[in-house]
Amino acid sequence: MKIIVNAKTNANKTLVKQIDDLTYEVYVTAIPEKGKANSAIIDALSKYFKKPKSLITINAGHKNKNKIVEISD
Repeated sequence: MKIIVNAKTNANKTLVKQIDDLTYEVYVTAIPEKGKANSAIIDALSKYFKKPKSLITINAGHKNKNKIVEISD
């Protein structure tokens, strides 16, 4: 499954909100530096979808707020 993630970094708490069938807003406390925010986003999505982190990859938007994320089965 591929989803679109709108990343909100440096937030007060970690939160995943579903906007529509394919779009999610992910709030993380990490700052967007040296991949810290991307790791936090993968961690948050792992908990939200109850999938191991190894099944979640960011396919596009590594240095962007808008990302395409693939969650394998």
